[in-house]
Amino acid sequence: MRAFIDATDGGTAKLTRSQKGRFVALCWIGQIFKHFPDPKPAYVADWDDLPSWQQETDADIFERIEQDT
Repeated sequence: MRAFIDATDGGTAKLTRSQKGRFVALCWIGQIFKHFPDPKPAYVADWDDLPSWQQETDADIFERIEQDT
């Protein structure tokens, strides 16, 4: 995420909170597929299928990393 934030030179500030959360979720899914040959469906659920608390947590993660950049 930090590389993405750096590559946009601050452009991530224009992303919506939902877009930031989706990015975190996609990064998570990529890492799950890297480390687990047959992950549980819940581990690789699409954004719209995630509970709202998980969506908010993912957005919080992005924004925290963005703050620390």
